[in-house]
Amino acid sequence: MLNKIIITVYCGLAFFLMSFSADKTKNFNETTVQDQPTEVTWQMLGRMGGSLKVMANYGDAIKESLQGKKIRISGFVIPTDNKSYVLSKNVYSHCFFCSISAGIETIMGIQFKNKQPRLKTDDYITLEGIFYFNDKNKDDWTFSIQNAVITNKK
Repeated sequence: MLNKIIITVYCGLAFFLMSFSADKTKNFNETTVQDQPTEVTWQMLGRMGGSLKVMANYGDAIKESLQGKKIRISGFVIPTDNKSYVLSKNVYSHCFFCSISAGIETIMGIQFKNKQPRLKTDDYITLEGIFYFNDKNKDDWTFSIQNAVITNKK
């Protein structure tokens, strides 16, 4: 009789613990917290950009926190040539290229996931994509968003 009680308790405990497995919790509207993009603000990039000047190894902290992660960021569209755009904290007249008070942290390169859309200067858009921090190539953007998709356009 005692063996049956022990086996019953053991099986009940096993079923109870299995109900907390990762596979069961993943079906929450087919998305998980990890699938949600991290909201990145220009103030965050400003802190990163300012810190890059002070601490040479701060790039490692950026890589660990955002590198390769899905992000969401909003800003103004600025064409760089006939085929490319960047996202800017500021409108064209106050952007990194035109203003001495703006730095590298106020601009982000864009690589669209699909066919590049037609955008106008100073369109305000929200993008989701993969964050990339460049500390190797001086001829490329320090910050960029790859596989970018427009989620909101004003």
